[in-house]
Amino acid sequence: MADGNSAYGKKQFKRSRSHFADRVTADGRDGWPVAEGRYRLVVSRACPWASRAVISRRLLGLEDALSLAIADPVQDDRSWRFTLDPGGRDPVLGIRFLSEAYNARETGYPGGVSVPAVVDVPSGRLVTNDFQQITLDLATEWTALHREGAPDLYPERLRDEIDDVMRVVYEDLNNGVYRAGFATGQTEYEQACTDVFRRLEWLSERLAGRRYLVGDTITEADIRLFTTLVRFDPVYHGHFKCNRRKLAEDPVLWAYARDLYQTPGFGDTVDFDHIKRHYYQVHTGINPTGIVPLGPDLAGWLSPHGREGLGGRPFGDGTPPGPVPAREEVPAAGRP
Repeated sequence: MADGNSAYGKKQFKRSRSHFADRVTADGRDGWPVAEGRYRLVVSRACPWASRAVISRRLLGLEDALSLAIADPVQDDRSWRFTLDPGGRDPVLGIRFLSEAYNARETGYPGGVSVPAVVDVPSGRLVTNDFQQITLDLATEWTALHREGAPDLYPERLRDEIDDVMRVVYEDLNNGVYRAGFATGQTEYEQACTDVFRRLEWLSERLAGRRYLVGDTITEADIRLFTTLVRFDPVYHGHFKCNRRKLAEDPVLWAYARDLYQTPGFGDTVDFDHIKRHYYQVHTGINPTGIVPLGPDLAGWLSPHGREGLGGRPFGDGTPPGPVPAREEVPAAGRP
């Protein structure tokens, strides 16, 4: 699975709940206080859930406060692995597989090893794999370490609306593409696929006259939608059989996705090479040959989108993030 935190079988795809739901907070109420340099965020650039955390971390300027480990997009039966690093070990945690941090937290942990994961560097123990909460906490609990000019990604006055939008987008689209892709029966597949495109139509209507999902600035809701949209044509359309139409065939959503992709903090974190190799090579039940398709052509992601005419201020009263740290730049193979 793209996040290692889901299950599917003869009846219906079901995403597992995060087993380790501790939170890193300003007051340290779960025993994990926010502290510069103490934690390491482990991600795969292939995984949409992990990509949310990568984007949030970059927009908020937490690169120096929360270090980043990038796993190989192709897993084996020992979980996410650090074969992109010299010697096949994460240079900070000293481990070869993310499962080692899980086992340090709970010996013999029987569940899936998922990303994103926050690991306590001094002890090497997993802190949390709660992908739904990690980004909200980065926005609200790590404020003392935010860069100057960081945007408010979860403004308090809009949280109810943001939560409502995120809930339906998660049910029908973020998770819906997986329900379609891993369906084992025609009826199950058709229902999931119908839900996906019903929600895409709703989003297209909502975004036709507004630049962002909630309010006039980028919020957590946009981040969560973007990480699904950016994967739609490369993997979900063909690999997951969500092929009633492509993202590029919806003028509103295609322009919205390009607008975000071209916004600092979004597209500069996306690795299309990792995305495609993970889905097509790891999901052998869907793609037994492991062949990775050559398309689609990615050049369109850099074409003008025209969304500026709708107004909006991407970062509100804040500023864009600075250049990507050299150590975190996406290789040329993963960019348009």
